[in-house]
Amino acid sequence: MPEEIKNTQQEMSEAAKARYEKLTKTPVPQLIARLSVPTILSMLVTALYNAADTFFVGRISTEATAAVGLCFSAMAVIQAFGFFCGQGSGNFLSRRLGAGQQREAEEMAATGLALSFIIGIVTAAAVNLFAEPLAYFLGALDSTVKDAVSYLKIIAIGAPFMMAQFVLNNQLRYQGSAIYAMVGLMCGAVLNIGLDPLLIFVFDLGVKGAALATICGQMISFTVLLIGSRRGANIRIRLSNVRLNPHYLVQIVNGGIPALFRQGLAAAASVLLNRACRVYGDAAIAGMSVTTRVTMFVSSAMIGFGQGYQPVCAFNYGAGKTDRVREGYFFCVRYGTFFLVAMAALCLGFAPSIIGFFRDDPAVIAVGAVALRCQALALPLLACIVITNMMLQSMGKGVKASITASARSGLFFIPLILILPRLFGLFGVEITQAAADVLSISVSIPLARSELKKMKQEKPFKET
Repeated sequence: MPEEIKNTQQEMSEAAKARYEKLTKTPVPQLIARLSVPTILSMLVTALYNAADTFFVGRISTEATAAVGLCFSAMAVIQAFGFFCGQGSGNFLSRRLGAGQQREAEEMAATGLALSFIIGIVTAAAVNLFAEPLAYFLGALDSTVKDAVSYLKIIAIGAPFMMAQFVLNNQLRYQGSAIYAMVGLMCGAVLNIGLDPLLIFVFDLGVKGAALATICGQMISFTVLLIGSRRGANIRIRLSNVRLNPHYLVQIVNGGIPALFRQGLAAAASVLLNRACRVYGDAAIAGMSVTTRVTMFVSSAMIGFGQGYQPVCAFNYGAGKTDRVREGYFFCVRYGTFFLVAMAALCLGFAPSIIGFFRDDPAVIAVGAVALRCQALALPLLACIVITNMMLQSMGKGVKASITASARSGLFFIPLILILPRLFGLFGVEITQAAADVLSISVSIPLARSELKKMKQEKPFKET
């Protein structure tokens, strides 16, 4: 046994050296391209969880589409805490690996996962206790509250696994193991998409079937990702390494609070959006819900591209190679903008058909098509907004990253969704996100410029 342990440790040490060489020596464009393909697929898979439910539930009724759309706000909060624990632990352990501090990286990995399970269990209990008032708070009408409550209660049961899967996915990405991260999420998504029509239509479970399909997919993703974390040079998750002490919790908060702000404020914005739409009926809620799913799918690809940059940024920043951090930033902004321009053109040209694919209801299409075209006009700005936030977060610049993360869905969207509908009615609802994106770029550019200029002039402190 001692000899086997020694051989295993030697293999892991060699693999860790190979990882260091890969992340600090491979040409940056080539490295980001290699890492971003699986992360783009991972994010698209995450978007598919929501899009699949929206598509199949859309075959039931407009009311069911609206009910499930309302519940995505609650799911976004659950995902927000998963990203909070995952990115908070992930970027710290990546910097530690870059600085050669293996032990702290191992303890952080276990601590981040344990924290997500604790938060997930508390969330599951709270949602099931207060499902009906929560549904009304999210914007449900009497016509949709029953379906919304059914969906919420089932989704909440899977909260610990949903959070944990995002933790493992982020930790694997930050170690440069994007393939394992992608495979884990894809397994769950394929199962979810397969189970949706079976449970919704064959077993006639309606929205309950959609929720059951989702949590089954999440449990499978968690299992596959946990297995992936025990492969190659990846950090092994051990219960004995859990350290719920101030040192690690502060680091999780510092690195994860931008993700929590970004996702959490997106959930809050979604709630306010649904409540603003409630005045105009179920068709307006459904139309804006479908629009959100479509733009989320496009932005997920952009976020996935940025996530391919994150391990490059965090690892090289920890290793003191700031020239590679800068090079990666400009590479991602440039090509991300090209991609989003192309996606914006498609949305502008085919908005009614895209909305109709999810729900073929003229009233839903009328609302969704206008909203989708408005949001398409601002889509290209997301490249700079997203990549700036990811760079600041991966470098451990918690305050600046939190500002950029909260700008799009919080600092600007929330005031605008309260003001614009009062001025322009339903059209004010439809243009709110585009207006928030235009204002957000005014925050992202100065914050990015300050750090890029600083890195050009001097190397950052190298962690020891």
